[in-house]
Amino acid sequence: MNDTRRAAEEEHMIYMQQALNEALADDCIPVQTAFCVGCVLVARVPGMEPVTLATGYSRELPGNTHAEANALTKAFGLSEARLATLFPFSPTPSISDLLQCTDVYTTLEPCSVRTSGLPACADALIKAGIKRCIIGVGEPDDFVKCAGAQKLRDAGIDVVWLNGLEKECLDAARRGHHTRE
Repeated sequence: MNDTRRAAEEEHMIYMQQALNEALADDCIPVQTAFCVGCVLVARVPGMEPVTLATGYSRELPGNTHAEANALTKAFGLSEARLATLFPFSPTPSISDLLQCTDVYTTLEPCSVRTSGLPACADALIKAGIKRCIIGVGEPDDFVKCAGAQKLRDAGIDVVWLNGLEKECLDAARRGHHTRE
């Protein structure tokens, strides 16, 4: 493996660990009917070091919300002043422009369907125009059959399955669930 690829994989692991920390946060309260997921949005503007735009975890915001949707909601809520601080050049980029060069790190494959009737995370990421989605582990079929990664690929989003933290991501997702005998 070349040095550039190794450095990229190491950076992916750092951001995925941050997403995992979101999923394991005390405020990410486990429930029997849903997973605990963490998400980090990282903007990669040419000529700059990567910038974390927002983080999110399951049920962080009101309304049975998912990690990716929460991170996007928080990113869209960034003020122009905050964006100018994060990206100190003129003109200040809009959040819509930034999302086009943003990587999403999520501990669990973005959902393709919600049993609650809320919009699926894969659809929200597609609508936001994100560039790439780095996934810790596929969504198990505990609740629904997920096709989020395929949905993202079909929309032209680069999907990366990160190797190395699958067990940790799945354990975090199923935190608080009763094991089946």
